[in-house]
Amino acid sequence: MTLRTLGQSDLKITPIGIGAWAIGGGKWEFAWGHQDDAQSIAAIHAGLDSGMNWIDTAAMYGLGHSETIVGHAIHERAQRPYVFTKCSVVWDESGKLSHNLQAGSIRRECEASLKRLKLDTIDLYQIHWPAWNGAPESASPGSIEEAVGTMAKLQAEGKIRHIGVSNFNARQMQRAVDVAPITSLQPPYSLLATDVESSVLPFALKHRIGVIVYSPMASGLLSGAMTRERIAALPDDDWRKRSANFQEPLLTRNLRLVEKLRAVGRRYNVTPGEIAIAWTLRNPAVTGAIIGVRSAEQAKTIAGAAGVQLSAEDVSDIEKALPLQAA
Repeated sequence: MTLRTLGQSDLKITPIGIGAWAIGGGKWEFAWGHQDDAQSIAAIHAGLDSGMNWIDTAAMYGLGHSETIVGHAIHERAQRPYVFTKCSVVWDESGKLSHNLQAGSIRRECEASLKRLKLDTIDLYQIHWPAWNGAPESASPGSIEEAVGTMAKLQAEGKIRHIGVSNFNARQMQRAVDVAPITSLQPPYSLLATDVESSVLPFALKHRIGVIVYSPMASGLLSGAMTRERIAALPDDDWRKRSANFQEPLLTRNLRLVEKLRAVGRRYNVTPGEIAIAWTLRNPAVTGAIIGVRSAEQAKTIAGAAGVQLSAEDVSDIEKALPLQAA
């Protein structure tokens, strides 16, 4: 795979990277249902063997379990991939999630992540959320400025290499940049989530902040493998079961878009999901896309997205279908 420079850093990343949200397993608030750890490790190895050179995880995924699995998987590799993780969402003994941007909390999270990942330094350490669950920033202890300042100290100590943010708007990114250099932004971006095109992506492009998008296949909905039957059979601890995009009236028009992606995919002999990913990568602000994998087969199947270059005709055909998705 070709390499792209992430922001103004020395990180040279492949256009797609391994997402480790689902491999956190089940039985927590934003789980994807049960996940076999051996399959997770096999998926990571398959993704790396396919050419991907970075993994994105977070402390909150599986309440630390995702980081532990990533640590096991990369420990077995002769050449370590870049490892990106996130902070700011913490949990108590009962597993209840909360949000904290205080210096002490950020530092404790970093130390815990390093231990779970079996690393001496984290390549990219990201603030996962500027606020939590729709609440105002003032509802969380600490602030963006305090958190970024602490991360700058962790960087100076060699515990992290680069600072990133996730789910920030343009105003929040500016506040972060005012404290320390920000290497990257991680926003949600897909054919079903284009809000960031108006101000967030332009800000990142203007300020040379790299962008690694998450959920480019809309949490699997645009993969081409999702059917009404499969959605109906999702376990109760799969958060997607409660997502509006996986329910009517949105589901019918979302699946209609999948068929358009499938038609475009036939031109390249790739899946609808690979076309959905390629659509996000064609945006000049986007450096890379995070692809969640739960099995070796998924990792191998999706690797081809990095090589798909959509033509103007392809993009036009896809975007003509987008009005059908409008509410």
